[in-house]
Amino acid sequence: MDGPVYPKLGRGVYIAPTAYVAGHVTLGDECTVMHQVVIRGDVSRIVIGARVNVQDGTIVHTKTGVDMAIADDVGIGHRAVVHCLRVGPHSLIGIGSIVLDDAVIGRDCIVAAGAVVPPGMQVPDGRVVAGVPARVVRDVRETDREYITFVIENYRRLNREHVAGKFPNAAPGG
Repeated sequence: MDGPVYPKLGRGVYIAPTAYVAGHVTLGDECTVMHQVVIRGDVSRIVIGARVNVQDGTIVHTKTGVDMAIADDVGIGHRAVVHCLRVGPHSLIGIGSIVLDDAVIGRDCIVAAGAVVPPGMQVPDGRVVAGVPARVVRDVRETDREYITFVIENYRRLNREHVAGKFPNAAPGG
């Protein structure tokens, strides 16, 4: 029997105490993993780049034998399910969206809140997808790129504040 497999963490990573991060998982520098997030590297490797934020209630997992890569500077919104092949840099996965097996999200993309990206869909760079099933609805605008940058920078700030203990849990035992 092999021994335990522990995640590899970059510098300045914040993992909330209620998150579950286990197995063949690599988190790049300054990643932020918020409450009730599950990142399970038990059936395949999951490599998450630098400055990625995984917001509350999100699940990150992948198919058995199929590694996942999430590039640098990605925002993953609350309660998303990311079960795909790849997410390109500087992209935003919207709140409550689902990205299914073997899907690939390009660079500078937005998956709209509540969208369901079907298995194997290839989202070209610089596109917004929305709907169930998701389809390309338009090109990413400069204001969209600015918003993605805002989300990334805001979570970098929150990362530092949580690490510093600025927001202690008021719940009993917290």
